Amino acid sequence: MRYCTAISLTLALLTSANLYAESTSIEKSPSSSKSVSSTSENKANKVFSEQTWGLGVLVRNAEIPFDTEADNVTSFVPMMFYQGETFFIRGLEGGAHVYQNNDWQFNAMARMRFFDIPAEYQNAVQGDTIDLGFQARKSFSEKSFLDIELFSDLEGNPYANLSQSWYFQHNSWEFMPKVSARYKSASFNSHYYALRDLTEQTIGAGIEVNGGVETRYHVAKNFYLLASVNGTLLDKNAYQSDAVSQRWQTEAYLGFAFFNDISKAKKSDLTNHGYLRLAHGWATPSNIGDILAGDTVKDEYNNQLSSIFYGLPLTDELFSLPLDIYLTPGFVWHWNSEVQDSEQEVVLAIKAYYTINWPVRWRFGLAEGLSYASEVSYIEASEMERKGYRPSELMNYIGFTLDINLGDVFNVNALNETWLGYSIHHRSAIFESASQFGRIKGGSNYNTVYIQFDF
Repeated sequence: MRYCTAISLTLALLTSANLYAESTSIEKSPSSSKSVSSTSENKANKVFSEQTWGLGVLVRNAEIPFDTEADNVTSFVPMMFYQGETFFIRGLEGGAHVYQNNDWQFNAMARMRFFDIPAEYQNAVQGDTIDLGFQARKSFSEKSFLDIELFSDLEGNPYANLSQSWYFQHNSWEFMPKVSARYKSASFNSHYYALRDLTEQTIGAGIEVNGGVETRYHVAKNFYLLASVNGTLLDKNAYQSDAVSQRWQTEAYLGFAFFNDISKAKKSDLTNHGYLRLAHGWATPSNIGDILAGDTVKDEYNNQLSSIFYGLPLTDELFSLPLDIYLTPGFVWHWNSEVQDSEQEVVLAIKAYYTINWPVRWRFGLAEGLSYASEVSYIEASEMERKGYRPSELMNYIGFTLDINLGDVFNVNALNETWLGYSIHHRSAIFESASQFGRIKGGSNYNTVYIQFDF
């Protein structure tokens, strides 16, 4: 993971710039009458259209192909989805469309890949990784496409994929079957199947085949059930390595998600606007429960961070409730102190706001996403050391916010799009349930204050 710091920072900045560019640039006229219960409009405000988005929670269960006592391993996997003109997020993968025409797409991509070993070893090994590569997609129709991919892990072990996918819909059901073949280089096979670092065995290259189907069921409005099952037939070299005990490996996902309501047309004019948020915060060793109860302990080394977040409106309702939903990338600077050097963090999350219009406008916000740190901060690393965990640069991100509209407070029209707020910047690994986050219990918290500008 340490090798993708520069890539992560670059992608975060490019994503923010591109998300701004993808917003509709139609200007909206100010309302002729204003009240506390209505959102004030400025001439600079842009009209944003509803985006294709999703946020899900799934449980993954996979067979372990190695000769171990445990046969299966389970992981809790949050997923985000977004499709823009250039950038996209598809659950375990994301990237940018480098070139598109009617039939072809060329994409630069990053994809999470799981390394399935018994759960008790996952914190020490931390084999789940992000692979980087390129994809060429040939569309035969809206319901059929072929992918040709060239990928590598972060250590330079290459592989290539050839896959064919289909899409079918029947009433509330959606089905997405897929078949694929993967050519694995000798170095990739030796590292991930012969376990060369442990066994000192090297094996040759090979081609494995995979088949599976994803399904999605529309329960009601924005609520969906998700499931998938896949089977992989390992190549002969991988199967005959000393560490592998079975040739077939299966995996399955089961969970739920919030998506656009497929029974309704997308809105062309959302009531919420984009935002830019500037924050500064202070570390605390207190956990979330203590912070929410008002029992916060100050960090003895006074470690601090500053952050900037951009908000792209996705929709302005969820289950017909007035919830403003955003895709929000962020960049965080952890300041140097006597116990740490300066460190950088990038965040990508989906956030929901609920606005209360009494006696002035104020809002609750909750964000869920991913956080990647160039180096784990002192407040987090020290907790991991006390608990006996190996830290992980990639963690789950949660953001809690509470803010108030300054225009309403001071009755100043010029501040109608300005909010002052408090937030909790939280990184954790979901109580040892997620292998991709290092199978850790714990994390870090920062109390922050911010100012947010809508546009």
